[in-house]
Amino acid sequence: MAKSINVEFLIAGCRKGNRASQIKLYEHFYSYGMAIALPYANSREEALEILNDGFLKVFLKIDQYKKEFPFKPWLRRVLIHSAIDYHRKHNKISKQKEDKTISMPSSYSFNDGLENLKYNDLVNLIHRLPPAYRLVFNMSVMEGMSHREIAQQLGISIGASKSNLARARIKLQELIQEANGFNLKTKNNG
Repeated sequence: MAKSINVEFLIAGCRKGNRASQIKLYEHFYSYGMAIALPYANSREEALEILNDGFLKVFLKIDQYKKEFPFKPWLRRVLIHSAIDYHRKHNKISKQKEDKTISMPSSYSFNDGLENLKYNDLVNLIHRLPPAYRLVFNMSVMEGMSHREIAQQLGISIGASKSNLARARIKLQELIQEANGFNLKTKNNG
């Protein structure tokens, strides 16, 4: 039988700067945190960096956590902001340009391809999106943020957010079709 962890006790220890409590809290929420960080990352190593940056913020800002609310949603928000900060630091989000136009056959639906994919396959395809597209896609589709919220968080225009989401969906459709063995015709715009 697995040993039960008292998260509130660990948080109280973290508030006092207790290193053992910090390590136990990190270990306890490691898998949960990686599940949040991975969709925003290009690799497992990048996700780990996002996770570690997020936990550093958790430990530095633990006094901002209000114990009358659940800890997991607060941690999730900190990790998502860490992912956004990571992308701001390492990528030029608004400068992303796609030089191909994708021709979609009218008879092919986005959901047709989804039926043949497993969850892990879909996550792997999302990882193949360009960083700016993946970030906006995750924030919009996975986190339910509005374009206004995304624009404010990323320091881009609402139009850039909408454009990146639309391009992410088109690119994801292309990737799903490729995964299902359907070759797309692409034409170069220039």
